[in-house]
Amino acid sequence: MAERRRGAALEKALLDAAWDELAERGYAGFTMDAVVRRAGTSPPVLYRRWPDRAALVRAAVVHALREQRLDVPDTGSLREDVLTLMREINATRVPFITAMSVHLAGYYQETGDAPLPDPLATGRNEALDVLFGRAAERGEIAPGRLTDRVRSLPFDLLRHEILTTFAPVPDHVLEEIVDTVFLPLVR
Repeated sequence: MAERRRGAALEKALLDAAWDELAERGYAGFTMDAVVRRAGTSPPVLYRRWPDRAALVRAAVVHALREQRLDVPDTGSLREDVLTLMREINATRVPFITAMSVHLAGYYQETGDAPLPDPLATGRNEALDVLFGRAAERGEIAPGRLTDRVRSLPFDLLRHEILTTFAPVPDHVLEEIVDTVFLPLVR
């Protein structure tokens, strides 16, 4: 007899099952019943935590992004830190980014909400705080110029390139984003 899951272990199992369902069937084929079956639990267990499929999908996306969080590089240079992080995203996240965009297209149509969560929910803001905090301490940037949009700009442009081509972005494009668009804005 399997041990009964509770608390964080149960929630992780439910979110893993939800993410697997989403990745396999997309939002259009995603059902709460399928998640219940995949997780080996009962509907009340699932509905106690998430009232509907949109709420569960958002939670599963946040969970997947947290599980796949990358380490913050510390190369001693803002340029190299941003490029290192972009290269890691480029090397490891292209399938994830493209799958999310394809599988979540129906989410926005149904809910009117963006399927990608606020960066605070996934820990991305904290990682960028560390990266840009180090750069400010080294005197490489003017902290007052780091608006939320400017902070996310190189990563937004990377995501745009990936979603335009559905392929990894050439390194010279990453360098162009950092050198000609991003760094002039923060110095």
